Amino acid sequence: MADYYEILGVSKKASDAEIKTGYRKQALKWHPDRNKSSEASERFKEINKAFEVLSDPKKREMYDQYGPDAFEKAGFPGTGPQSYSYRQGPFTYTYTSSGGGSPFEGIDFEGFSDPFEIFEQFFGFTSPFSRRSQKRHPVYEVKLTFDEAVHGTKKETVIKGEKRTIKIPAGVDSGMRIRFSDFDVEVSVNQHPYFRRDGQDIYFEKEIDYPLAVLGGVVEVPTIDGEVKLRIRPGTQSGTTVRLRSQGIPYPNSSRRGDQYVVYRIRIPERVSSKGKKLLADLQKEL
Repeated sequence: MADYYEILGVSKKASDAEIKTGYRKQALKWHPDRNKSSEASERFKEINKAFEVLSDPKKREMYDQYGPDAFEKAGFPGTGPQSYSYRQGPFTYTYTSSGGGSPFEGIDFEGFSDPFEIFEQFFGFTSPFSRRSQKRHPVYEVKLTFDEAVHGTKKETVIKGEKRTIKIPAGVDSGMRIRFSDFDVEVSVNQHPYFRRDGQDIYFEKEIDYPLAVLGGVVEVPTIDGEVKLRIRPGTQSGTTVRLRSQGIPYPNSSRRGDQYVVYRIRIPERVSSKGKKLLADLQKEL
């Protein structure tokens, strides 16, 4: 078991402020939505565990005396562990508390009310577990087309009886809630006629003729930024999927983008002429 001080990158004589700063730095570095390495999820859990202990004077004293075994084996006193998690569009945030009320009560996070607000700074959306979310902000719904949600837009709306222009960042999805100074906006996005969205990734099914699948060639495929040409390999099977890296939907308030997946479907004609049937019969013999 790694030392909690080492996990947060601070010394054993670190002040409360240094511990908070260390937590903030490590949490931003290892959050799974920002760090895609295989170890990110486990490291993020360790960081939260270390901070929960070292930010509490009594728990820190116990840790300094008995080490991490005092917490890993016996657990914390209280009503038992509680897990706080939520999904906001493509992002999933989880925090595990030892139990009994909010895991962040009485803690000052240097400009943030609690750890979840650190991630709100980057993604622009509100955690239902942050203290700010407990304030009674009126919520207004805004409906967007697929293109508006993907590329971002400005909307004229009426808030509290006044006309307001609100800016919607690129990449939002249905169910996301955007926080403004004195109100929230919940997003509802219309479906696209041929793109299927999964988080920040999009899927498109491209029909190709049988001769093209056998012989290979070039096809044009739509993306959210326009048409692109793709080469069909000879012998392409129905269901073959091609990944277009970073051709998907932007992550809100980020330079990162999802991917687009093109799924090939072989078009089978419903009717075939006599000449076509003969050619197919000859082809079947050849194969």
